[in-house]
Amino acid sequence: MTTQPLDKKTVLDNDPWLVDHVSAIIHRHDLFRQWKQRIQDTEGGYDAFTKGYLKYGLVVQEDNSVIYREWAPNAVEAVLTGEFSECSEAATPISHAMQKDQYGVWSCTVAPKPNGECAIPHDSKIKISLILPSGQRVERIPAWMKRVTQDLSISPVYEARFWNPPESERYKFKNPRPPTPHSLRIYEAHVGISTAELRVGTYKEFTTNTLPRIRDLGYNTIQLMAIMEHAYYASFGYQVTSFFAASSRYGTPEDLKELIDTAHGMGITVLLDIVHSHACKNVLDGLNHFDGSDHQYFHGGPKGQHPLWDSRLFNYGHHEVLRFLLSNLRFWMEEYHFDGFRFDGVTSMIYHHHGIGAKFSGGYHEYFSDAVDMEAMVYLMLANDVVHTLFPFSITIAEDVSGMPLLCVPTPKGGVGFDYRLSMAVPDMWIKLLKHKKDDEWDMGNIVFTLTNRRYGEKSIAYAESHDQALVGDKTIAFWLMDKEMYTNMSDLTEYTPVIARGLALHKMIRILVHSLGGEGYLNFEGNEFGHPEWLDFPRDGNKSSFQYARRQWNVVDDPVLRYRYLNEFDKAMNHLDEKYHWLEARPAFVSLKHEGDKVIVYERAGLLFVFNFHPSKSYTDYRVGVDYSGQYEIVLSSDDKRFGGFENIRTNVKFQSTPLPWNDRANWLQVYIPSRTCIILARTGPSAITLESLKLSDPEPVTKPVVPTNGSLSTKAGSNGVAKSAKSTGTNAGGENGKATPAVETTKAATKSLVEPAIIQTVVVEK
Repeated sequence: MTTQPLDKKTVLDNDPWLVDHVSAIIHRHDLFRQWKQRIQDTEGGYDAFTKGYLKYGLVVQEDNSVIYREWAPNAVEAVLTGEFSECSEAATPISHAMQKDQYGVWSCTVAPKPNGECAIPHDSKIKISLILPSGQRVERIPAWMKRVTQDLSISPVYEARFWNPPESERYKFKNPRPPTPHSLRIYEAHVGISTAELRVGTYKEFTTNTLPRIRDLGYNTIQLMAIMEHAYYASFGYQVTSFFAASSRYGTPEDLKELIDTAHGMGITVLLDIVHSHACKNVLDGLNHFDGSDHQYFHGGPKGQHPLWDSRLFNYGHHEVLRFLLSNLRFWMEEYHFDGFRFDGVTSMIYHHHGIGAKFSGGYHEYFSDAVDMEAMVYLMLANDVVHTLFPFSITIAEDVSGMPLLCVPTPKGGVGFDYRLSMAVPDMWIKLLKHKKDDEWDMGNIVFTLTNRRYGEKSIAYAESHDQALVGDKTIAFWLMDKEMYTNMSDLTEYTPVIARGLALHKMIRILVHSLGGEGYLNFEGNEFGHPEWLDFPRDGNKSSFQYARRQWNVVDDPVLRYRYLNEFDKAMNHLDEKYHWLEARPAFVSLKHEGDKVIVYERAGLLFVFNFHPSKSYTDYRVGVDYSGQYEIVLSSDDKRFGGFENIRTNVKFQSTPLPWNDRANWLQVYIPSRTCIILARTGPSAITLESLKLSDPEPVTKPVVPTNGSLSTKAGSNGVAKSAKSTGTNAGGENGKATPAVETTKAATKSLVEPAIIQTVVVEK
């Protein structure tokens, strides 16, 4: 379990531009090592320390007795009570009084019945009653409770239930965990909204109805949101009250286990959206003021309050808080067979200012100043170290907007230990473009820069939109593109309007561009794959508790007449193509062209050639594009295919032979036809086809001078690692009318000049 001290060379091997901050990084690593050693000395190591859920809370023993332990140091008296108790409601004396040890841990034992059965009935209500120093008696839900339920017809306050089903009713896992995917394609999903009906969906419905959709679409990973119990449904699961309880809104713990096991049987990895960045401020059914103090699990005073989220902030420097949180991670991995976590709100955790009002410029001084919460940083290092030590196959993802260096570097090398980070600047870019720019004002260089601007050696999850963009008050990409016409003009029984034709075309292009250029993983929020209409709004007072927008309208994508199915089919083809060619697993793309006048982007990744024409009206015949590998190429995906709602202006059965002359920093070139608002992907054919092994992400590349980013992250500019040699192209040619929908309105020759006249010109003849 010992972690070796960190040295300067190891730090600079990660990034030589960290030279001025080596001492800060080594200091942080030393604090991590000290905590790790303390856990070893006091608890016997990670294995024992993270089994808190087998010691605290209500734990059934082999003889069916129940031992209950609860850490509540401020309380002066504690008793366990519930429906199993023989005392009347009016009586205060309870037989199950608890004893307090020197560490503030209360405990008692409930003996089995004379016949050997457990004295506490399965699914019966239970609670802990505490007397505070003031003499006040309060009742709480046990902090480690694994099942809590809510009856809104009586009260919004949750009640704890003792979950101990008979052996015949316990779910038995049947399927092994699937191998850890290297090309991470994530489907972000919420069980409750996964029904088309005006109600909360269930685990069983998700298992039966939604999992097959996800599998067929080609996603190999699910990120489940809002699983940890939360009192307020409209919080999207981010105001957690019971950290060890799976939300009872959707069904039982056994139902969730069946969901995950079924996903594993389909070869799908399952991640939990874990919320350790803050906790709900509820007192009656949460952790807040659990033992009467404001500083048990959280920081006391203003430091323990999040000013925007109106929630409580954990004290990551407390031994028992670490036991609680680290055990929570292990519990979800072992009890439910989750395969890893997406850590929510990392930016809020790692800075004292929580990212509020911060303008991250990318300057390294921002990441190694007094603004950094060192206790939170060390907690995240411990969390990643625990998860990867106990479960080497696991995946951890950080939601951080600041671009913290070394966030996705292993802890032994001085990093925080995450496997991936979310590329949060990417969806912001698309919203700004769609909201504020005409199509002919789109900056190709800025689009490429935003998609490739990531730290060398630290893997990123790219996404065009997530649940954040779907929430009420914002718009999905499909809604930005097509707006009210989604209600009237999405039927194949009507002619394409300019708005719908443009919307379908750009929706496909944006998603495949992000998928193939933006990172080492890809994420999609449930329903966005087919351009789900409208926004997401959970039932609340402001909408009269309506479920109208808190559901997924699968009926529109299943309808063979509606055009939503085209987007769904394209999403499926995109994922299955990555499964075949593994571009997410390959080295970053080499971008050979970002032409502002033509609105064309060209790049290579995983041996594939990607060509995008974003021009709203111009189409190009014989458009010359550079390619590194010589040989014959064929189109393996065209966004203009009829099955994707396209116009079939591109013949996909044509072969393209490269010419061995340099073009755009590539050794060869070939010529293609590329209509407006269309993208094509080409692959080499025959014996010269490129193998995956030659394109692995792990191939060594030199670390070169960083580009100071605009979104707080760091990229490198080594030509062969796929980052374009110029950070930004200049010049915008305002050609064409915004919203023009007709495909191939104008046909021109490529606006580029050859230095040498080619011996062979491959011209594609297109039937108009």
